[in-house]
Amino acid sequence: MSNNSSLDAAAFHIYDTTLRDGAQQEGLNLSVQDKLNIARHLDSLGVGYIEGGWPGANPKDTEFFAKAHTDLKLKYATLAAFGSTRRPNVKAQDDPQVRALLDSKAQVITLVAKSFDRHVELALKTTLDENIAMIKDTVAFLTSEGRRVFLDAEHFFDGYRSNKNFALEVVNAATQAGAELVALCDTNGGMLPNELGEVVHEVLTATKARIGIHCHDDTNCAVANTLSAVDAGATHVQGTANGYGERSGNANLFSVVANLQLKKGKIVVPSDAIKEMTRIAHAVSEITNINPNQHQPYVGFSAFAHKAGLHASAVKIDPMLYQHIDPVLVGNDMRTLVSDMAGRASIELKGKEMGYNLEGNKEVLTSVVEKVKEMESRGYTFEAADASFELLLRNELGETDPKYFTVDSWKVTVEQSEKGEVVTEAIVKVTAGGKHLEQTSQGNGPVNALDKALRAALEKIYP
Repeated sequence: MSNNSSLDAAAFHIYDTTLRDGAQQEGLNLSVQDKLNIARHLDSLGVGYIEGGWPGANPKDTEFFAKAHTDLKLKYATLAAFGSTRRPNVKAQDDPQVRALLDSKAQVITLVAKSFDRHVELALKTTLDENIAMIKDTVAFLTSEGRRVFLDAEHFFDGYRSNKNFALEVVNAATQAGAELVALCDTNGGMLPNELGEVVHEVLTATKARIGIHCHDDTNCAVANTLSAVDAGATHVQGTANGYGERSGNANLFSVVANLQLKKGKIVVPSDAIKEMTRIAHAVSEITNINPNQHQPYVGFSAFAHKAGLHASAVKIDPMLYQHIDPVLVGNDMRTLVSDMAGRASIELKGKEMGYNLEGNKEVLTSVVEKVKEMESRGYTFEAADASFELLLRNELGETDPKYFTVDSWKVTVEQSEKGEVVTEAIVKVTAGGKHLEQTSQGNGPVNALDKALRAALEKIYP
């Protein structure tokens, strides 16, 4: 599965649910082609499983699995189909939704089952015994059809508080019927790391099941909760790209993978693939049409950006003084920000990023620092204006560009005719190539008219 001999995908699962659970985020809408493209990116990261959706629940997911079977060539990942256990008082083989899971041709099927007694009684409107039978029957039927089965124990932690014995019975019923593992779901996202880890440990002690974890981020603890579960013995983790998901989102799979691999030493994806993480995170953002969180850990544009002068001074000596990892490990870059907080070290580092060696040039560094501070005090900002900063720097270095042309004068008139038509006309006088030129042009508004006139004049000298 990978050239990395220390990667054991069977021993530890990275399971992505962006295409199903992540797609439930408000404002996130994916076409079938979008889902196929995201799956390819996630596969290039080296995740072990990609949950494609719920076949039979909607036409889009049914079409996705049909196309994935022929169009999706995965190197690392196995495609999983998501669905529920059979309905109450219906045989698994007679339930159309269960049949749709088989029709998807997915070799791994993840079943969601109730593990909270109140949900069984109030939402499913059935008995606890029937819920256990639904789990056993559906798992047994699907495994008899040659499918691998994972079980998502929905609302497990709330259910464990409410009725510990029933929650554990759900875990045992699934594994005894043939499920490979049970993922404990913090569906409401209300758990904290210490208590979640304790529950995972208790479940592992009380059952013989392989345990996974599925966390939501309603307390902003989804990643921490996932890591706590792993510390307690979970060997299957679920999450979504960029933390997409319902309400406050799911555990951010990029942060989970990076923390497991770079902090805990667990090789959960190929070492060469993790270097693609930043690119993949941004590619998924592009496909989903959701602006990237530039402050996102590991992969955000600002994740390794240094603004304070004190920080820059230290980073100049050793970048690791103010960075927890080398950003190259996840395909990101260190950046120096120019602002009124900048000192000479910041300017020197920023110049180096742009290809200018300013080391030891105290006069230029001091002058640039003073000009940046003075200009920012008047309302200018250089933090997101690298080109403006480079022009200032080049001017201080005496590397001014030749003047290709000079605008001698310009005039714009906007007139309205008797018919109500608006006519915008610009007149531009320039000197270029030793010649004085004048050009008149009409356009859609003053800016467009000026643009046309200037271009038309300069094209005579610079065709």
